[in-house]
Amino acid sequence: MKYSKIMKERIRRVQVLFKELGYDLFDEERLEESYSTAFVHSNGLQGMFFIEKENRFLEVVYNLTFSSQLAEFVQHKMPEVFETCFEYGCYMSTFADEYAINISLFSKVYFSGLNYYSLKDTMADFYRCSTSVKELVSLTNG
Repeated sequence: MKYSKIMKERIRRVQVLFKELGYDLFDEERLEESYSTAFVHSNGLQGMFFIEKENRFLEVVYNLTFSSQLAEFVQHKMPEVFETCFEYGCYMSTFADEYAINISLFSKVYFSGLNYYSLKDTMADFYRCSTSVKELVSLTNG
């Protein structure tokens, strides 16, 4: 895969910062226009990050998937999920079909401001957001 110097540097920088913050990286995928990899931390946070050629930011995502039979429950929880995302500076998207409902939580860090501390703060908020959303949509919390 032939990446530009900027793209190579962004990938290298993000990998180094994630590893410095204690994340393990795996399932790397290199495409012509993008780079992605999964991550996991000892605190339980897992997800993926994406670097795309034309974007000026690193995007982090965490996915939750539910059976389509839980549509009413998930729909009832959506206002609280939106509020939680807003509280932690994240955003979300949803996708549903006849088989499943997928909620994706996202956060971004612009490369121009990306350093150890900005990524550390962003990932701390992302962890709190994903943990809070998981609790909100947990079936054990009634």
